[in-house]
Amino acid sequence: MTLRGGGPKEGGKISDMTIRSALDRGRQAAPQLYELLRLKIIDLELAPGVALSRSELAAEFRVSQTPVREALLRLAEERLVDVFPQSSTRVSLIDIDIARESHFLRRAVELELVRELALSNEVSVIADLKRLLQRQEALRDANDDTEFSRVDMEFHRAMYVALGREALWYLVRSRSGHLDRLRRLHLPAQGKRERIVQDHQRIVRAIEEADADAAQQALRDHLSGTLEYVGQIQKDHPDLIAGG
Repeated sequence: MTLRGGGPKEGGKISDMTIRSALDRGRQAAPQLYELLRLKIIDLELAPGVALSRSELAAEFRVSQTPVREALLRLAEERLVDVFPQSSTRVSLIDIDIARESHFLRRAVELELVRELALSNEVSVIADLKRLLQRQEALRDANDDTEFSRVDMEFHRAMYVALGREALWYLVRSRSGHLDRLRRLHLPAQGKRERIVQDHQRIVRAIEEADADAAQQALRDHLSGTLEYVGQIQKDHPDLIAGG
């Protein structure tokens, strides 16, 4: 099984896969491995339940097992992998309870962000959000779920950066892995990409019009989209979700 863009891959081990990504030898290996593996977990290229071998990862990236261990421990802190001492390390199943907690945190933070953005009404910020929205509109029409999802995250990150809250973005992101994977499972659903684009359009419009209440309502509606369908997602992907 080759790790590439597309939908979730079920079962298998890391030895069944090829990760076609090189490390920058001028930078520390562990942070790069963490980011690479995390991205592939969020994109479901490393599916819930897949076994991860330290020795195989070390051989694949031509590094010692030490940075591999450090990367996996960091992923374990985010509960994206389960480490079984003296046994195995596996990509964790998606936990709905954790996803709901993450949703609560993200909604609380981003409701304040869009309010501040609407009240500040900075032209350069609005231009940046519109640029990302245009990229997402093009990807929606190109039917590229993987890149669409990444630009979606860039859109939200841009709101944190605009208000000097980038550190808070990384905190929220570190708690959102299960929610992000749930959203990635839901993305191929009919009309989902269109709804995301429309929600982002509403958010940007409200910010541009300096309407804080409308911006918050648009954000609230936007973030509720996936959890409204959690029952159907569990039914469609029982092997990928804890208790599914």
